[in-house]
Amino acid sequence: MLIKLVTYFKFLLKSTNQHGVHSPFVFNYLTKCLYKKPRKSKDKTLDILLKSIAYFNFKRIKIIGNSKYAQEVNSSYKNINFDANKKDILFFESIKGIETNQLFSDYELHNESLLIFNNINEDSPSKSKWLELKKSKKVSVSIDMYYCGVLFIRREQQKEHFTIRI
Repeated sequence: MLIKLVTYFKFLLKSTNQHGVHSPFVFNYLTKCLYKKPRKSKDKTLDILLKSIAYFNFKRIKIIGNSKYAQEVNSSYKNINFDANKKDILFFESIKGIETNQLFSDYELHNESLLIFNNINEDSPSKSKWLELKKSKKVSVSIDMYYCGVLFIRREQQKEHFTIRI
């Protein structure tokens, strides 16, 4: 418990809100999507997932892990395709056990694909895996929101990392 408290305190010291963001894409994502009211769920990670689907108008989603998230997405958005080959969003309940090289080859991702990883600060192996994933050449934008991490594939954008309070 003490380790989580220390980790969260370090996160708060490094993090910013939309005012510390100089990327128009990330600024709009924060202000027009994530910070927009009302919340869609009390679970912050699920709230980020649901708001991101609506903001980007994504239709092709793969949820790996907790079926609760798939049920929530299905009840909130009726025309979501969970079986499409090409993915707009990949959501992972846990970041543990993910192989970085396989991640980008096993799933058909495209420019503008979004990857969301739950519990990236849960423990030391999870944090290490997050740091490894965000360094990938395919990733151009990474956002650490403490509860979860978001990776964007955007070839037209310079590689940047953000630590954002939600």
